[in-house]
Amino acid sequence: MRTAEDPAIQLALDQGLLTPAQLAAARARCELPAVAAGARPRLLDVLVQEGVLDARRLARLLADRHGLPAVDLRSVSVSSAALAALPRSWAERCNVFPFAREGAVLRVAVSDPFDFATIDGTGQVARLAIEPAVAPAEEIRQAIQRHYGGGAAGPAPETAAASRDREAVITDDEAPVIRLVQTILRHAIGRRASDVHFEPLERRFRVRYRIDGVLQEGGDPPAHLQRTVVSRLKIMAGMSIAEKRLPQDGRARISVAGRTLDLRVSSLPTVHGESVVLRLLEPESLRLGLAELGLHRDDQQTLGRLLALPDGIVLVTGPTGSGKTTTLYACLHHLNQPDRKIITVEDPVEYQLAGINQVPVRREAGMTFAAALRAMLRQAPNIIMVGEIRDRETAESAIHAALTGHLVFSTLHTNDAAGAVTRLIDIGVKPFLVASALRAVVSQRLVRRICPGCARPQAPASPAVAALTSTPAAAAGGTFRHGAGCPACEGTGYRGRLGLFELLAVDEEMQRLIHEGAGAARLRTHARAAGMRTLREDGWRKAREGLTTVEEVLASTVEDANGM
Repeated sequence: MRTAEDPAIQLALDQGLLTPAQLAAARARCELPAVAAGARPRLLDVLVQEGVLDARRLARLLADRHGLPAVDLRSVSVSSAALAALPRSWAERCNVFPFAREGAVLRVAVSDPFDFATIDGTGQVARLAIEPAVAPAEEIRQAIQRHYGGGAAGPAPETAAASRDREAVITDDEAPVIRLVQTILRHAIGRRASDVHFEPLERRFRVRYRIDGVLQEGGDPPAHLQRTVVSRLKIMAGMSIAEKRLPQDGRARISVAGRTLDLRVSSLPTVHGESVVLRLLEPESLRLGLAELGLHRDDQQTLGRLLALPDGIVLVTGPTGSGKTTTLYACLHHLNQPDRKIITVEDPVEYQLAGINQVPVRREAGMTFAAALRAMLRQAPNIIMVGEIRDRETAESAIHAALTGHLVFSTLHTNDAAGAVTRLIDIGVKPFLVASALRAVVSQRLVRRICPGCARPQAPASPAVAALTSTPAAAAGGTFRHGAGCPACEGTGYRGRLGLFELLAVDEEMQRLIHEGAGAARLRTHARAAGMRTLREDGWRKAREGLTTVEEVLASTVEDANGM
């Protein structure tokens, strides 16, 4: 019997189909001594049989939740090839009904799309890829009786080999896979992982966790569970388990260890099977203010002043994984007030932000960044965020929005702040437009933070200091530290990450230089003369304060053109 944690019951509670009082009463009836003496009924079945839950409405909700179709087995045309593909004994035991077959794909009605082990087991018994559809449990039972018939009228009984396969699926795969995926996710959360990588190799099925930006191996699951685990992950994310030749992307929301997380799931076919990567996104982690980003007080004040401007464009640059999205969302969170309309266009929408209109890119439907941006302007927003500027059309649309009274945020992939200016011009935006619209560029990197539980004073090695500064005396007076390693940081000496920032504010002289087509070197020289610190200089300052190590700064930044 499933408990109140049954996802279908939880969905019914969330959607108002079921009240806590009704659930408690049904559970009490299931626990009666007279009931306990015999076979205890399934709680969900009791709720449906007693009319507390509408089975068809619940089936439609479950289908929508998983992005699956709902099927009406009372009117669907049932394929004899589908019936022949699945033994009646399996259909009755698992309460699944095959109604259509297209080549190597079998479409099967299930009442519980959360029961991933049964869905995958059905595929193994039928030796076909399964595409599930949702129907009420009682309608599935009736369809089995109606279409399989009795005795010789139905399909041939399952062979002894099929029976052995079925039993192997149940005893060897079902429970271990359910526990395995739950355990991996609990470990990932407990270890503060941002990603979980499921990687099929020649002789092993490897799981790795990305913690503070560094991949660390976990325990390898049994290799024979590789296909079952991948199928479960794909169904969780609303992806097709029938498609194994092309990459897929999906999403899921889970509750593990009392925390709700969004998963971005990506599958990629490899030589030895499908590689799956889960990105763990915790909505609460994005509710940061400017102070939590790691900006020093002076940079924080400068950025706050720029965010108060009524129009213009602010760019955030850096490589993938440098924290650009976190910075953008922190800016939007700072600006999100009832008197402002904020619209974003993202690919994909990673986090859902309360009070903000978020638009996902759908290229197959013509909803590109540029097309969405043009449509957004007709919605009369105050503030716009474009996930990334990739081409001239998007760049010109963003510049146009900034010049017509909107505050625009976006990202570019460049190595430093000055490079963002030349990148815009290189992709075809006129220099005078960039000069007029651009307000600031923030370039950033992430470095590991020294673990506070095992931090110890330790002067950096002289060669490392020399690589960061031309004046070794600059190390005097610094509070340099190093992590000795402890259980809290798993012996690495680091726990959490910290941003390094380079903030280029566009003043009148910078506008003149941009208008004249000055190169990145001249723009950088002027910005530094006006007070900008480079990424490496910001890293040096944070290493001196004991927040990170000199080695981390050297690994994450490049030498500045003028020697720093």
